[in-house]
Amino acid sequence: MSTEQTAAAANGFSYTLTRTLDAPAARVWQAWTTPDQYARWAYAVPGSVEMDVRPGGTWKATMRTPDGAEFPLTGSYTEVAEPRRLTIGMDVPGRPDPALMTLELTEQGPRNTVITLSQTCDTAEERDGAEQGSGMLLDGLAGFLAGGPQD
Repeated sequence: MSTEQTAAAANGFSYTLTRTLDAPAARVWQAWTTPDQYARWAYAVPGSVEMDVRPGGTWKATMRTPDGAEFPLTGSYTEVAEPRRLTIGMDVPGRPDPALMTLELTEQGPRNTVITLSQTCDTAEERDGAEQGSGMLLDGLAGFLAGGPQD
């Protein structure tokens, strides 16, 4: 996985994570946009994930940290271009606009997909935390996909 960080006062603090996954783009898309599958790899409490994957559609999930703490997340989808690009807005308390995270999927041959995840944050601290969480998500996704076809 490669990581790129940029900081520009006018544009906030950005990061980009890139990883090659052992699955076709359609399979990666399905894992990210199907509630039951998402819950299995994204540290979500089973049964807590709801997704209306369309522009303007909403999502919610209760995430569980490794130490067992749970916290609810909500947001909406701003861009949906199956199976290539997904932009997700995350509601952040005290912030007037959602924090946006973009996933881009690029197929490399019949069995590999490069996923590029990027986000711009307001502070370096927020960026560092979001980048760490996104890295954990990509680790979980890679492990899930390595397990083979899923329902």
